[in-house]
Amino acid sequence: MLSLKVNRKTYRVEVEPETPLLWVIRDTIGLTGTKFSCGKALCGACTVHVNGRPVRSCVLPASQAVGQEITTIEGLSPNAQHPAQIAWREGDVPECGYCQSGQIMAAAALLTNKPNPTDADIEREITNLCRCGTYLRIRQAIHRAAQIAAKA
Repeated sequence: MLSLKVNRKTYRVEVEPETPLLWVIRDTIGLTGTKFSCGKALCGACTVHVNGRPVRSCVLPASQAVGQEITTIEGLSPNAQHPAQIAWREGDVPECGYCQSGQIMAAAALLTNKPNPTDADIEREITNLCRCGTYLRIRQAIHRAAQIAAKA
């Protein structure tokens, strides 16, 4: 039995300690906003925050998340009003949308550490892949999210 704190709520889950956090979040806890894609920590669709840092949850054993603060896309903002979420909607960023929760989680972490990121910061820090190639809109949305956050 593992105890995980996800989106400010504690869950006691009966899983093998090496079960990837992604599967615990999706299948055991039932939060399906975090997506599976590559299973090798390459694409970033599974990005969540662990203690505020972006983490690829498809390769993180659930046992390593015990005692940590885990935030999924569902917990980023109680009403989907995080600046990145607002900017994503304003910019009509997604095409298929599959990778977007991971993109938003990566962007939110970047904005926490660099409230006004440059294009170079974004290119260096946002390594998530987008099947549809909406990278220009993603970058624009991150800049817009920085503006929204600065006004808050």
